[in-house]
Amino acid sequence: MRFGRSAMPGGVRSGRSAHRGWGTRLLATGAAALAIPTAAAVAAPTIAIAAPIAGPVHRTPAGGYDELMVPSSMGPVKVQVQWAKNGGDKAIYLLDGLRARDDKNAWSFETNAQQQFENDDVTLVMPVGGQSSWYADWVSASNTNGQKYTYKWETFLTRELPDYLAGYGVSRTNNAVVGLSMSGPAALRMAAYHRDMFKQASSFSGPLDWNAPGMREAMRVMMLDAGRFNVDSMAAPWSPAWLRMDPSVFAPQLKGLPMYISAASGLPSGADAASGAFNTMNAMGIEAIAMVTTHLFQARMNQLGFKNNVTYDYPAIGVHNWQNWEAELWKARPGILAALNS
Repeated sequence: MRFGRSAMPGGVRSGRSAHRGWGTRLLATGAAALAIPTAAAVAAPTIAIAAPIAGPVHRTPAGGYDELMVPSSMGPVKVQVQWAKNGGDKAIYLLDGLRARDDKNAWSFETNAQQQFENDDVTLVMPVGGQSSWYADWVSASNTNGQKYTYKWETFLTRELPDYLAGYGVSRTNNAVVGLSMSGPAALRMAAYHRDMFKQASSFSGPLDWNAPGMREAMRVMMLDAGRFNVDSMAAPWSPAWLRMDPSVFAPQLKGLPMYISAASGLPSGADAASGAFNTMNAMGIEAIAMVTTHLFQARMNQLGFKNNVTYDYPAIGVHNWQNWEAELWKARPGILAALNS
């Protein structure tokens, strides 16, 4: 997909924050509890219904864009795919944010991610959906919004989807995973528990220490506002399932993994302020929480002696929005390609 602007960040922006509406409550719950200050034209795609997972192997497309409907335990999941320019088998999984939509992955329309990698021999894999899921395998369907099925996103992303893409020649073992906000800790979790699948992981503006005071209740507020999902349906408080998802807990399993991890200061630029005072204040507060917990995660990694292979970036200016994450993807890009030997 072409966006009509340079692959380098800095073109026309949407200026939209990834999260809206719950900022005031989140600031009261999360920021106060953390004791932090509040100063965060391509042609229409073809719909490709590929063969079943056990079907014949397809020739890997060289370049181009498709939308696949992939079978899963949750039902068919739409996945946007930009194929590697020359048909290579490497892939980057780009995970969406808390308010993930059911029609498109926001990386495909909020950023120039596809432009950034269009000339590389790497396939972009952009799963669609998963609002408030944290890309986890939940213990039950959410009981606060009448959800009809139980989220099983980790199973989908690490078993069902790679098995399906293998039919197109995409590697099961030579991939990177990128997440932002909600999906930042998810990207690190996928790589930590599936080291045979992922060679590199990146987290932008993710809450990376779930033991921080007030984090669970802050997440409760977020999820109720974004689709009325119940955090308790994801995992019981401090249960093994909850602890398994906490980056500060699974940090030892990240030893030696190339990573790019970032969070901005929460101070807005002029372009950030153009989105309006209310949205800007929300984005400032959320990014400040991400910044504090990312520093806590870095301290945990340093305590473990894991200082090599990790690049941290803390921009002095930037709030919780796609404009920031597009720029961070560009910075992470060289390390991602190097890890994939692409």
